[in-house]
Amino acid sequence: MSITQLLRTCTNSKSLLNGKAIHAQLLKFGSKPDVFTNNHLLAMYLKFNQLDDAQQLFDEMPERNIISSTTLISTYSQLGMSKKALGCFRSMILEDGFAPNGYTYVAALSGCTNLRAERIGKELHGRMYRTEESINSFVTNCLVNFYGKCGLLKSARSVFDGTLEPNSVTWASLISCYFHCGEYQEGLTMFVSALRRGVIVNEFFVGSILGASAATKSLKLGMQIHSLVVKSSLGRMDQFVVTGLINFYAKCGRLDLARRAFDEAEAPELHSWTALIGGCVQLGSGREAIDLFCKLLSSDLKPSERTYSSVLGAFADVKEVRVGKQIHCRIVKLGFDSFSFVSNALLDFYSKSDLFEESLNLFQEMKEHDVVSWNTLIAGCVSSGRYEEAMRFLREMLLEGFEPSLYTYSSILSICGDLPAIEWGKQTHCRLLKPRFDFNVVVDSTLVHMYAKCGRLGYARRVFDILPEKNLVSWNTMVVGYAQHGFGKEALEIYAMMQSGGVKPNDITFVGVLSACGHVGLLDEGLHHFNSMTKEHGIVPRTDHLACIVSLFARKGRTKEAYGFIKNFSGEPDKVVWRCLLSGCKANRDFVLGKYAAEKILSINPDDTSAYIVLSNIYAELQMWDETAKIRKVIKEKALKKETGHSWIELQNKMYTFSACHIMSLQESYFQQILTGLTAQLFDLGYAPDFMFSLNFEEQV
Repeated sequence: MSITQLLRTCTNSKSLLNGKAIHAQLLKFGSKPDVFTNNHLLAMYLKFNQLDDAQQLFDEMPERNIISSTTLISTYSQLGMSKKALGCFRSMILEDGFAPNGYTYVAALSGCTNLRAERIGKELHGRMYRTEESINSFVTNCLVNFYGKCGLLKSARSVFDGTLEPNSVTWASLISCYFHCGEYQEGLTMFVSALRRGVIVNEFFVGSILGASAATKSLKLGMQIHSLVVKSSLGRMDQFVVTGLINFYAKCGRLDLARRAFDEAEAPELHSWTALIGGCVQLGSGREAIDLFCKLLSSDLKPSERTYSSVLGAFADVKEVRVGKQIHCRIVKLGFDSFSFVSNALLDFYSKSDLFEESLNLFQEMKEHDVVSWNTLIAGCVSSGRYEEAMRFLREMLLEGFEPSLYTYSSILSICGDLPAIEWGKQTHCRLLKPRFDFNVVVDSTLVHMYAKCGRLGYARRVFDILPEKNLVSWNTMVVGYAQHGFGKEALEIYAMMQSGGVKPNDITFVGVLSACGHVGLLDEGLHHFNSMTKEHGIVPRTDHLACIVSLFARKGRTKEAYGFIKNFSGEPDKVVWRCLLSGCKANRDFVLGKYAAEKILSINPDDTSAYIVLSNIYAELQMWDETAKIRKVIKEKALKKETGHSWIELQNKMYTFSACHIMSLQESYFQQILTGLTAQLFDLGYAPDFMFSLNFEEQV
């Protein structure tokens, strides 16, 4: 058996040790292998991912040919080491003087595609045009893919049109490029053209169309493709198609069909498991995702880094912090934390689990950060109310040269809405216009939410009206925004538009609708909407909805009926419900029922300061002096203090905060003059404070 045959045997049998032994024998006896033998040695080392040994062998080869260079370039390109691949390609031409063949061009173009290196890719295309008599289908397909992935669709289409007989891969490459650039309609048109010309549909076609159907939420189109898959038997043999089907159904919100596609697959591979676990997490079925992960662990398959990054979201959703930390340890043990997307998933897990310090420590330990890492950290700050830290990290992100993404802007707008800081919000809105991010439905919805929370409902409505696509979040934001600011009539008008447009409301929608009815005083209409939740929309009312109805009854002075409604409610009323009833009793001087409501609040939260104060005042009104004394004694013993209320205003991009206890620091400012003027206007208009329910808390203690 010859040396080359021995090396080929070692490679096929995955015996690196024997291959190295053969190489050692060649060196030991001083024989100089020819280029053919060295190419086999090079291929063996590359096959076993021994890149340093392969590079050393390549550098020391006394003679090379085009196969030597192409083998090394192709491997580097396949492993994602695109810069090294292009470096080897450049050396091959300038130093070795070899003319590239089709395989070399394919490897180099793949590297250009990964790096989005438009200029180098165009130079390669120009070289082919000048030096090659014809270009084979492999290179043509690679050119179409390169131009499409770089967003140069006209060039990709030009290469396609110049192909005399495009094969199925060429068609699939162009269609995939259209979808990659968001040109879904044009891609679907090309797919129909391919079918009419008798092009055989393969797994790449199906994967692209299913991906487009998922991106556009086109359930009907995706199901038609599924039917085509069943007829052509692709789904039974190709795991790529099975994974595509699971992803498609999950992104369209049909977890039941995704699970069915998974169950019908013959021995689903790891990609299918990962896709279904990710789908469960996205649709809020965290417990089911964890169950699937446990079944995967008990099977013969081993979870990949993608699997771990997907399942971490499930542990955050179900608040399984301890198990999530165990998964973190397993990830570190396996070395998967070296993948940035896994570390980002861990950041998200800790942020959603309200473990901000752990999230920050992990961020600081990461060797490299990308824009997703920064976005996750900033979003964690926002969700935990750490707005100053969020702004600090945003500044650091910009200083390190990262461009804000859609999700960065979404976090900034959330900060502006929560503070509120309308001027920052307007500036952010202007920044969105330049990269055309204002056409994204997520950012648009956040813009509407920001303006609504800042009380600028005119701006919110203007953005809402010009939205190219309105989702449920957009509608809910307008309904709730109008309701929160007392514009009940406008909120109900938006809800009517929502219904006429066929948009199905959810529980948040009805919080806004019922609040709007409360502001306008439409008790009967409010009761109608409350009853329609269960009868027409299948939504189980929560305590939030109950509180809205109780408040509606109380505003009408019908506190007894409000109490009766609470008693008939199927769930357990919370503190907010009883506080609404207490507020109504306070306004209508129903002291007996108010006393009962205050006692209910204290049974839920024994340290509720405001409930103690109101209850003490009610006892005083009823001349129950012994009970009043007891309440005041409890307040002293528990050392309860009323939480200080703060106000703030934004002036010249700075936030100024002040409170009643710091009123002395405002004596020399314009703030004090404004407050004094407003108070005078209130009294001039006949305002009379209710001293009965405004006793000074400090005096009581």
